[in-house]
This record gives sequence, C-alpha cells and structure tokens, in this order.
Amino acid sequence: MNPIKPETSFVQTFILTLLLPISILISVGSFLHARHTGGDLELAILIANMATLLVAMALERLMPHRPSWNQGRSDGWTDWLSFGFLAGLVQPALKVLSPLVVIWAWDEAAGPAAGWLYGMPFVLQVLLATLLAELGKYWAHRWHHSSPRLWWLHALHHSSERLYSVNNFRFHPLNYLINHCMSIIPLMLLGFSAQALLAYVAFSQPILMLQHVNLDLRHGWLNYFISTNQLHRWHHSSRREEGNTNYGSALIVWDLVFGTFHHPKQSAEPRVVGLYSGSSYPSHKPYFAQMLSMFSPACCKS
Repeated sequence: MNPIKPETSFVQTFILTLLLPISILISVGSFLHARHTGGDLELAILIANMATLLVAMALERLMPHRPSWNQGRSDGWTDWLSFGFLAGLVQPALKVLSPLVVIWAWDEAAGPAAGWLYGMPFVLQVLLATLLAELGKYWAHRWHHSSPRLWWLHALHHSSERLYSVNNFRFHPLNYLINHCMSIIPLMLLGFSAQALLAYVAFSQPILMLQHVNLDLRHGWLNYFISTNQLHRWHHSSRREEGNTNYGSALIVWDLVFGTFHHPKQSAEPRVVGLYSGSSYPSHKPYFAQMLSMFSPACCKS
C-alpha cells in the first residue's frame, strides 16, 4: 500500500494541474514563432522541450509522486546510455535516411501523393498528420506487446521498476526504428510537408517528456484525449491485463476507438510497475547487454 500523501498546497496543485498544458503551449508557441519569423523550427522545439524536461527533473525531486522512485536501482546508466544512443546516433541517422527512403520509393522527395494536400489549410494538415502518426504508433506499440520477438525489444522499455523523467528514453533502437517506420515514413510518403510533421512533434514532444515523470500530475478531462502520465502508469503495470492497455503515444483516442483504454475509477494507479511476472528478460544487465540480448539463443521465450 502507498502511504497517505500530505495535502498539496495551492502552488503545488497549480503546478501539477497546469504543467502539461503549459508545456504544450510553450512548445507549440515556440514552433509557431519560429515559423512566423523564419527561425530554426527544430531548434525552437528542442529548446522548449529540453526546458520542460529540466523543470520536470527538478520538480520530481521537490515533490515526487512516489519518493521511492527517486532512488536509483542500478538503472540510471541504462536510461542515460539509451538517451545518448537515441539522441546522438539513432535520431540523427533517421533524419538523414528517411528522406532517402522516400526519394527511393517515389523518385522525388514530395512523392506523387502530395497533390491531394494542395490547398488544405495548414491546421488541417497538422491535425490529419497527428491522427495518422498516432494511429501508426498505436499499432506499432500494440504489435510489440502481441509478438514475442517484438516484445523482447520492447521489454527494455518496460524493464524499469520505477517511473521517472529520464526512462522515457529507454528504448531499443530497433523498437524506435519500427515505430518511426510505421508512423513518420508513411506520412512522408503521403506528401505531408516537413513543417506539418514538425508541428506534430511540437505538440507531441512535451506530452512524451512528462509521460514518465515522477509527479502526481492532475489531468482531469485531458485523460480522455492525451496519453498522460496518469494513464501511462497503467501501461507499465507488472500485471499483464493492466499493462496491455493505453498504447497511445501522445494521444489516447485510438485506445478509445479500439477498446484498449484503461482508466479505472476505483484505483488511481497500479501497485507495481515493471516486467510481467515470470519474464525471462535480462532486465538487470547493463544497457548494451539488454540491447544485444535480442540476438541470443535465450531470446523471446517469455
């Protein structure tokens, strides 16, 4: 049982209620300002979301949801190495290679399908791109839970026994690649502009930055639209029937459509997070050993 928490002050309640909406507004606002002034769109998004991450890291030290989750469990190196590997190698490689894939597939960067977007208001392009990208990520995520071999990839993300800001970046590179290929590449092939895709990133990134944070964020009605950390904690439950829910990346709407939404009124969160009972995944090994375990003979048995 979790200890009874002391009542939060007005300032704490204000922060816990508005941190996510404000972070989204800052990220989208930074993107729109850079777009209007001709600035660097990617840099604007990066600065806004690194600020969100740093604020979240500070706040979870000051008023943690579960104080025990602030204590390292020999997993910090795994989270930070994964963060560095994704940010320093995987993401830059995808940024270079993705347009080449589109050029190879369609013989021109925009693709012949781009004409259907001509004349569509930018806001509608972004809305459509967001829904389609989230649909691809939803099914990629659900596929990783239903396929034993893909689950072994995804188990790296679930292997943490606590939730805090940095383990949002704990992903196997191949898991990350599959997600990208099922969400962003199809949008590029359909002809969505780079600006429309970056607008989606500006909206979704702050949600992902706060999805694992060790804060008792209060989202109310946003839980029926956004994949909040309240909902995502259920996805990390060590009970299979709770963990195989709430697959949404930034939006939760596809979980509502396909019947995998889980937000019980009688309980605020799972009792334990981590891998499912009986898993043979080597969760306590170093990051690179976990990453390479996909290719070992013992892989994928549970």
